[in-house]
Amino acid sequence: MALYGAPIWADALDASSRALLRRPQRVIATRICRAYRTVGHAAACLLAGTPPWEIEAAVLAEGYWVRAEQLARGDLPAPEELARARERRKRTTVELWASGLARPEYGVRTIEAIRPRLPDWLGRSHGSLTFRLKQVLSGHGCFGRYLWRIGREETSSCHGCGADEDTAQHTLEVCCAHEEERRTLVATIGSDLSLPGVIRAMLGSERSWTAVASFCESVISQKEAKEREREGDPLAPPIRRRRVGRRRRQYIAALPLPQ
Repeated sequence: MALYGAPIWADALDASSRALLRRPQRVIATRICRAYRTVGHAAACLLAGTPPWEIEAAVLAEGYWVRAEQLARGDLPAPEELARARERRKRTTVELWASGLARPEYGVRTIEAIRPRLPDWLGRSHGSLTFRLKQVLSGHGCFGRYLWRIGREETSSCHGCGADEDTAQHTLEVCCAHEEERRTLVATIGSDLSLPGVIRAMLGSERSWTAVASFCESVISQKEAKEREREGDPLAPPIRRRRVGRRRRQYIAALPLPQ
C-alpha cells in the first residue's frame, strides 16, 4: 500500500515526504529483523533486506512510464522482454540502494559491513536473523555502551572483563568472559572477527551462519541474565533498578546527555 500510485508522486518526493515514508518503514523493518526500535532506518532496512520505499518508488515509476510509452506506440512487449525488464529494475534498485548507503549517518558499523556484499545478502539461500544475532550485528542490545546511551547504565564499561567500552564488537572479538564460545566460533569461521569478516563467513556457508548465530545466542543470553540480576539487586545504583511507565520516562529525562 505504501507504494500505491508511486508513478504519480515519486518525482515529487522531498526531504519532508521522504521522512514520512521512512517512519513507518523503519517500524516494519525493525519488526521483520527483530531489531531494537532504536536501530535507524537505513540499518533496519538493510538487516531486513527491504529496499527503502523512496528507491522502490522511483524505479517503479520509471518502469511504468517506459511501459506507458510502449503502449502508446502500440508496442506489446513479449513476456521474455517483460521478464528482462523486471530483472533490470531489481538490479537498478540494488545499485541505487548501495549508492545511497555510501555515506551513512547512523548504523555505520552495520552498513559498512553489509553494503559491499549487498547482492549476496539479499540473495542468500540460508540464514535467518534471530533476536540475539541482530543485537551483535546492529550494536543495539545488551552492551554497556548502548545501555549507557539510553540511560540504563552509569558507564559504558564491560561487566564481564572490566574494559572501558562494552560494545557489540568488544563482545564478539575481545571480551575474555566469552573465550570458550569464541574459540568454538573461530574453529568454524576463522580468526577474522571483524564484522565485515563475520558477514563474509556467514554468507559463505550455512554452517558458518549457524556458528555465528549460536555464538550470539549463548553470549547474549548470558549478558541478559547478568543484566536482570543487576536490575533486581536492591543494592544496585538507582540507574540500574527497573522502572516502568511514567516513572521510567521521567527518570531518563532527568539524566545528563551522553558525551
